[in-house]
Amino acid sequence: GGGALGPLHGVPVTIKDLTDLAGKPTRRGSHTTENAPPAPADAPVVARLKAAGAIVLGKTTTSEFGWKGVSQSPLTGVTHNPWRRGYNAGASSAGAGAAAAAGFGPLHHGTDGAGSIRMPSHFCGVFGLKPSFGRVPNWPVQNNDQVSCAGPMTRSVADAALMLKTMAGPAPLEFTTLEASPADYPALLETSLAGRKVAFSPDLGHARVDPAVAGAFAAAARAFEEMGCAVEHVRTPFAAEAAPIVRFLWAAHMRVNLPALETHEARMDPGLVACMKSGDGHSMDDYVAMRGRKLAVIDAIHRFFRDWDLLLTPSVSVPAFPADRLLPDGWPDHAWDWLSWAEFSYPFNFSGNPAASVPCGFTEDGLPVGLQIVGPRFGDLAVLQAAAAFERARPWAARRPPL
Repeated sequence: GGGALGPLHGVPVTIKDLTDLAGKPTRRGSHTTENAPPAPADAPVVARLKAAGAIVLGKTTTSEFGWKGVSQSPLTGVTHNPWRRGYNAGASSAGAGAAAAAGFGPLHHGTDGAGSIRMPSHFCGVFGLKPSFGRVPNWPVQNNDQVSCAGPMTRSVADAALMLKTMAGPAPLEFTTLEASPADYPALLETSLAGRKVAFSPDLGHARVDPAVAGAFAAAARAFEEMGCAVEHVRTPFAAEAAPIVRFLWAAHMRVNLPALETHEARMDPGLVACMKSGDGHSMDDYVAMRGRKLAVIDAIHRFFRDWDLLLTPSVSVPAFPADRLLPDGWPDHAWDWLSWAEFSYPFNFSGNPAASVPCGFTEDGLPVGLQIVGPRFGDLAVLQAAAAFERARPWAARRPPL
């Protein structure tokens, strides 16, 4: 028609079903939303993708209200991992991770409040970035103490850089968005990492890690030494302190924000119900005191990054496991605590740091493993550059599940 072409003109994209897409109900993986009307307008991030020329294929699945890291919900059942049917594809951006791995177009929108971009990226063998908090509008603003971010999930770092540039920037409706416009991430990706100060921690000082994941992580950390980085094993005392805080706040926010259990309990995920009930019985004093502890953790994380350009950790403690389970075999049984195998993500939701999961290998039986790369606040470009350098040093994008 002679009109200008956008940077994503004609490129397929999917939208996670926790975000509004005009004309479609936002179901959030729950039977409790059966009467949800079609969204009257696109969320800002969707509008930006469309304005850039992207073609929305549809909505992708999520665990119920995004509460857990397992790709199953009462509404949609199991979202299968493309590498192994019946296995966890990760969540809450479950459908986005599976779609990226299976090749349903190159660009997929996810959101991340405690690892929900990075976990499915790890389980599905794709790249996912949780940007700095406020980099991408995530409207309406979530009532969860400002931990949720929107970001890209893709088959390559370059695709994610282009998608992030398109989605990022201030938005009038979203008061938490950053004032600055995004950098030209695609043009600035290729750079040497020589001399960068890189910390690594195989367990954040307290996490249990499967041997297959630990081996892939150790090999990935050596790649950064080979690229000329100054790599050092470090202590991260802030992480162990964050563990009881996230469990308290996760349950409290779920209890207050979600539909009344008295009306809907029988139709909801039993694990989510248990999580919500564990949020009962706390006082305002308890909540404010726990937020104070959270702020101390955030301060410790930002102090840590005064000395380091990047931090490397595993993305998740375990490879994919059956999606009808909340916990892998051999892990202590619990009514709702899936966080026990996902300790690496949420500290950086607390602090708002950018963090990515990049594929770094496979287990002996062919399941993907992810490397988490964390940068200082506002260091989105540094994280993308490090992920792109790792992608060049240890190519992974050509290996795809046998569909």
